Amino acid sequence: MGTLSGLLVTVRTARQGAEMVSDKHGAPYIEEISTLRIHQDDLAELGLEDGGKAALASEHGEIRVFCKAAETPRGLFFLPLGPVANVLFSVHSAKESGVPNWKGIEVTVTGGEGPDKPSGPGQRGES
Repeated sequence: MGTLSGLLVTVRTARQGAEMVSDKHGAPYIEEISTLRIHQDDLAELGLEDGGKAALASEHGEIRVFCKAAETPRGLFFLPLGPVANVLFSVHSAKESGVPNWKGIEVTVTGGEGPDKPSGPGQRGES
């Protein structure tokens, strides 16, 4: 399987917001926050199909995610905010705000290394 470098942007999705209200520890919520949105051509370059598994890494940590084809620019990846994505960020702000930089962090995506099923928040090193 291939590897790509690019920029990660974290977002809050509508499905994530709806699932947070009913059960923040339920399978639908965990699945949503463990799903990376990625351009179809990037998926192909990784040797993956829609729903494929991947490792997503930054200088601060690594997580396992599912990949979902989306209308995004190539090399720009989107992952819902939350405990899964938080593994990839430093607790220190890049600016003086005291808030971590959740937009435009450099990451690598390696195909074929994701979870068998969403394993939940803080899945550091689990598969």
